[in-house]
Amino acid sequence: MGGVTRTIDWDTDAIVIVDQCALPAEYRLLRLRTVDELIGAIQRLAVRGAPALGAAGALGVALSARTRGTATEAIRADAERLATARPTAANLRWGVERALAALPGGADAVLAEAQAMLTEDERVNRIASRHAADLLLELCARRPLRLLTHCNTGRLAAVDWGTALGVVWHLHAAGQVEYVLADETRPLLQGARLTAWELAEAGVPYRLLPDSAAAAALARGLVDCAVVGADRIAANGDVANKIGTYGLALAAARHGVPFIVVAPSSTVDTTLADGSAIVIEERAATEITHVAGTAVAPEGAAVFNPAFDVTPVELITAVVTEHGVFAGNRG
Repeated sequence: MGGVTRTIDWDTDAIVIVDQCALPAEYRLLRLRTVDELIGAIQRLAVRGAPALGAAGALGVALSARTRGTATEAIRADAERLATARPTAANLRWGVERALAALPGGADAVLAEAQAMLTEDERVNRIASRHAADLLLELCARRPLRLLTHCNTGRLAAVDWGTALGVVWHLHAAGQVEYVLADETRPLLQGARLTAWELAEAGVPYRLLPDSAAAAALARGLVDCAVVGADRIAANGDVANKIGTYGLALAAARHGVPFIVVAPSSTVDTTLADGSAIVIEERAATEITHVAGTAVAPEGAAVFNPAFDVTPVELITAVVTEHGVFAGNRG
């Protein structure tokens, strides 16, 4: 797919990312040479997805360490700015803190740790998605499977491979996918722009649908299983994911369709007892009031634009990580 193997990587003196704001019209690589450039890319969603953000956080610390040398406090200040660039995704701070722990060994040690995390990301997500694919084959009797997904959870959301779409790659290779229904995913249409692009690249049959049509697809019996990713998982198994996930889970529960969450264990935040304490990022009003720079709402329209919502564990059939089904602390 495309011109490079990884969605985010290190090359000589810069972080190289696939610019996800340019897709699907253009496959474009960006070289980020400063922490400020990386933070800007994170905030405008040129790099996004929980696992990819973990890698971005780690590489950002490496970039700072190589730039600032022995200025430890300045590096730690850069690390904190990176960690808070997007508040909901647990992996961003996890990646920052893991790389920062290598700082006493110097800049080369930080970079080595960050690069090890890149390799680990693909391995972990392949394992997690394999576990989830096996679970789906146990839960769903119909063959081949008809899957519904939300937002983008493929290799663009990770260093490589992906989480929920990683399940699709496993099942498609085994001839077990009839089609994927991909929600367009408001407000930035990551499903339409990114998931559809990945599915087309992989040759997986798919149909794109408005978020508001997902419940209708479930009601009409067009879906065997819903499978999504996660940006933060509380200790009890509550899941924060892209806005619209909660509504999808409600509809899946109403129609008796399994609802599976796939994520690396780094997405689990054991400091939070449940999802009520998860900070939900709110995005700019213009992401709703404008499309491609053109106003589609009256000037001055008030907007509620949360980037994520929280799905309670009671609506989730299983949360699956590289360690298998996450039981959580449900007591």
